[in-house]
Amino acid sequence: MTALPRQEGPLDGGHMVVCGDDGLARRLAAELREVYRRRVVLLVTAGAPADQVAAPGADPGGGQPPHEMAAPAPTREALLRAGADRAAALALLYEDDETNLRAALAARRLNPALRLVVRMYNRKLGRHLEELLDQAALVAVPGADRAALEASTTVLSDADTAAPALVATALADTSRVVQADGLLLRAAERPAPRRGEVADPGLCTLALLSSTTADPAGSEGSEASGAQGPELLPDDRAVRGSAGRGTVVLEALRRSGPVLPSRRLTRGGVPLGEVFSARLRWSLAGIVAAVLALTVTTAALTDADPVHAAYLTLLDLFSINDPALEETPARQVLQLLSGLVGLALLPLLMAGALEALGTFRAAGALRRPPRGLSGHIVLLGLGKIGARVLTRLRELDIPVVCVEQDPDARGIPLARDLGVPVVLGDVTEDGVLDAARVHRADALLALTSSDTTNLEATLAARTLRSDLRVALRLYDDDFAAAVYRTLRSAHPDAVTRSRSVTHLAAPAFAGAMMGRQILGAISVERKVLLFAALLVAGNPQLEGRTVAESFRPGAWRVLALDTAGPESRSPDLAHTGHDGDHRSLLWDLHPGHVLRPQDRVVIAATRRGLAELLSPPAPAPPSPRAPARS
Repeated sequence: MTALPRQEGPLDGGHMVVCGDDGLARRLAAELREVYRRRVVLLVTAGAPADQVAAPGADPGGGQPPHEMAAPAPTREALLRAGADRAAALALLYEDDETNLRAALAARRLNPALRLVVRMYNRKLGRHLEELLDQAALVAVPGADRAALEASTTVLSDADTAAPALVATALADTSRVVQADGLLLRAAERPAPRRGEVADPGLCTLALLSSTTADPAGSEGSEASGAQGPELLPDDRAVRGSAGRGTVVLEALRRSGPVLPSRRLTRGGVPLGEVFSARLRWSLAGIVAAVLALTVTTAALTDADPVHAAYLTLLDLFSINDPALEETPARQVLQLLSGLVGLALLPLLMAGALEALGTFRAAGALRRPPRGLSGHIVLLGLGKIGARVLTRLRELDIPVVCVEQDPDARGIPLARDLGVPVVLGDVTEDGVLDAARVHRADALLALTSSDTTNLEATLAARTLRSDLRVALRLYDDDFAAAVYRTLRSAHPDAVTRSRSVTHLAAPAFAGAMMGRQILGAISVERKVLLFAALLVAGNPQLEGRTVAESFRPGAWRVLALDTAGPESRSPDLAHTGHDGDHRSLLWDLHPGHVLRPQDRVVIAATRRGLAELLSPPAPAPPSPRAPARS
């Protein structure tokens, strides 16, 4: 193997190895090279597609081209030739889980401290693999940094990593998304405020756009005479003095609008209104009122105590009491009235039983879209990708209507459990999109496994509603770009986005290769901002300082504080479980809050700023020795 030239990266000096047999490997290599400026060795299967891709929004020529090698399989010998024994990170992206599993075990034996990122379709097996490989690293390197080794293996899937970007595209027409602790954050461009207007800063202002972005004669990030390029992480004074320049702000991805309530039956019980209709409840209330009235009347006319009067009334109600032949006329009349109420109770009990049976049967069946539904998202396809997107949409309380042709698709049980309406049928047939109320929807997500089906459904939806926001999943990057340009020309007033899964998944895989502290990257014109979760302890730039004092304009800025204790923190904020009720990140930090050693913070930083924060502090110079006295 040809010796790799030494090139110091922004975080460390080790190269990275990417192994795969499809387009994701090349896309990931380009992401690492262009966004993170890393040296990459690309190990591909012989005969794999050789088209080169570039990371969107990255600096052209930002890093060395990947050193490409071919091997039929990621054997121990192939990994050695790629330098996995001295690499900083290794990504195994083969479509076969068993191939990735064998290669991961071999790589861990070659280099116990190697950071591993493994692509696995079987999520349960992936969780066990993470624990196994981390434990192997701890055993092989005794006395090493336990926290670092326990975070040395990350298992991802295409579906999990592409879902947040697809959700962001459907909601806000953007794929510039960072995921932190289950919260989706997007970089939103805001035009320059007019005179007298106050711009909304969102969570914070990430950048000031180039002074040429609003100039038709200029270009994004151009170096025209007198032009100002993008300014990353400006302070408040720079923002106030940036008249005429747009901004990029960080904001949480939320959606306002109607919420489709879930009809999931939980262990805590079923609401009465879900089991019995209002008419049945009112009838039951009338029966109870009549029984109470008869009880009070019996107690008043027969001098019986209230408990005995209630007992007699119930016996008469169910026709199990002896006839009141020897009783007073009042008692006889009361017995007849109780019998009449009992006759009315019998059909009422039967109706209640039938309604309850129907409710529980409907809970296990697929719901149909309500007639008056509007402002929802139509999701086509409930396969691997569609099921993950459906989960994220419902976590955000967004109304969804699904369309699926296969009744045994992976996402059908999930939709049934969540109470999401589903239309079973071929989306290319007439009437299927109408049944999903696409003419009243806010957006369409075409995520089936067929490119032609997604494209045909998009064109059909355009005929029903010309201004519908559409995002369709396409496998090939070049085809996706061609479809996007064509649809944009045909429908200039509508938002259309074509996304490939490899294009959306590569940033998450790249962030995992950089380490679990990296949450993601967002491009701003020709520059890149990195988002990371860092421990405050041992960092002189953060420890003991207030949030305002730790802010260095143009280098880094503290965005959020992890309020969870060190023993209960999630090791990976970028790929943690999504539970909106138990998020531990506090985003609204007071500028005077003092950062303690046990804190963990989320920061936005430039490449140079993050390198400075992650570099070990320089040792203090030795104090001069005092001269000896004679």
